[in-house]
Amino acid sequence: MTGTEKETGTGARTGAGTGRGTTTLWRPTGPEELALVEASGWTAWPARLPEQPIFYPVLNEDYAVRIARDWNVPASGSGYVTRFEVDTAFLARYPVRQAGGETILELWVPAEELAEFNRHIVGRIEVVREFHAPA
Repeated sequence: MTGTEKETGTGARTGAGTGRGTTTLWRPTGPEELALVEASGWTAWPARLPEQPIFYPVLNEDYAVRIARDWNVPASGSGYVTRFEVDTAFLARYPVRQAGGETILELWVPAEELAEFNRHIVGRIEVVREFHAPA
């Protein structure tokens, strides 16, 4: 493992994940994107930059951990794994994409649809793991 890992509970959800009709997604992120999520009140993902035409949440925590730890930490010193719930019926418009091995599954949300995607988040976005470069 690179650096240090910490499980956390910032941005706690308000009952999301306990009701029917939602799907749990994860998103590995760096500190800059996480600050924008926090600024939204833990309820929305920020607009994509011009060089980011796709927003891609992932379908399992293990894959999100690998990206946060192995990509975000070397790139920015910290990596975070977030978890959030989205209305399942809404997600049906986005086919599951296998980006590698059997468990490397993503949804590809076009940047121009991100505001609508955010409106279908149920509850709050929650940070469930943190990874930091060694001091």
